[in-house]
Amino acid sequence: MARGRLARRRSRRIVSEGWRLATATLLFTLTANAPAQAALTEGPRLAAIYDSILNARFDRAGTLLKEACPPAPVEACQVLDVVSSWWRIQINPADRSRDERFVAQAAAATKAAEAWTIREPQRGEAWFYLAASYAPLVQWQVLRGERLAAARNGSRIKRALERTVELDPTIIDAHFGIGLYEYYADVASSAAKILRWLLLLPGGDRVNGLREMLRVRREGEILRGEADFQLSVIYVWYEHQTERALELLTSLDARYPANPIFLERIAETYETYLHDPRMSAAVWRTLIDRARSDRVYDAAQTLTRAEIKLRALTTRYKLF
Repeated sequence: MARGRLARRRSRRIVSEGWRLATATLLFTLTANAPAQAALTEGPRLAAIYDSILNARFDRAGTLLKEACPPAPVEACQVLDVVSSWWRIQINPADRSRDERFVAQAAAATKAAEAWTIREPQRGEAWFYLAASYAPLVQWQVLRGERLAAARNGSRIKRALERTVELDPTIIDAHFGIGLYEYYADVASSAAKILRWLLLLPGGDRVNGLREMLRVRREGEILRGEADFQLSVIYVWYEHQTERALELLTSLDARYPANPIFLERIAETYETYLHDPRMSAAVWRTLIDRARSDRVYDAAQTLTRAEIKLRALTTRYKLF
């Protein structure tokens, strides 16, 4: 009897220890496979700052950046400061007075993000911001005709973002840059594809690239507005879905009315792609009204640009 009870207790102890060991093993496995840092630190806060940038409220964005970092990573705020400078340039690309400072900012942000990846090589967030530090620079390089440098840095972005999602799949925003690369690498002109081949850059996938960008538009933390803007270009130039592009631009203008670029793109789309100069003129008049009442960024310059465009449009199509 005593031996039987002892055997049963030993059996129960072995089973209990077995369950504890199995549970501990399972927890260790889940912990080991889980990302060390889920998603983006202070993501909602940084998203609000990005919204201020998209709304061309650059001074407010600067104030919010000073308040956000820390607790948000300092490198993230450096990147957003570069993004802010890029949007100022993008709104008025003919003005090169900001270029030198922008390039210096981008270099400093890249250096800081690279240092972060060295300190914490297993942290996906560090790799995400390394990629993000290059993104405005690449767009500026394309704008200024530095396509070789843009291609090289585009490849760096893709590698950093692939490392990001490998380390931390919860960073959905990383898929935007990957999708953008995949899309443009596939639809690029023959000359661009030859350049890509010479640089040993990977090819692309148009369908998958678009799918990745749309995913970020639905699920991203920080880049939803940016995704809408980039997709509006793609829908006009490559997908031939002009109405869809107008929907995105109209939505952007509703959310960010102080940024003149969205109304400018709407006006240009009506004239160039829908061949509707009267609607284009109406949009330019709307922008002129906003500029005269100081409701857009850099109202004086915006007013000058819009009035020149409206006069040219009126003369070309004899709109009286």
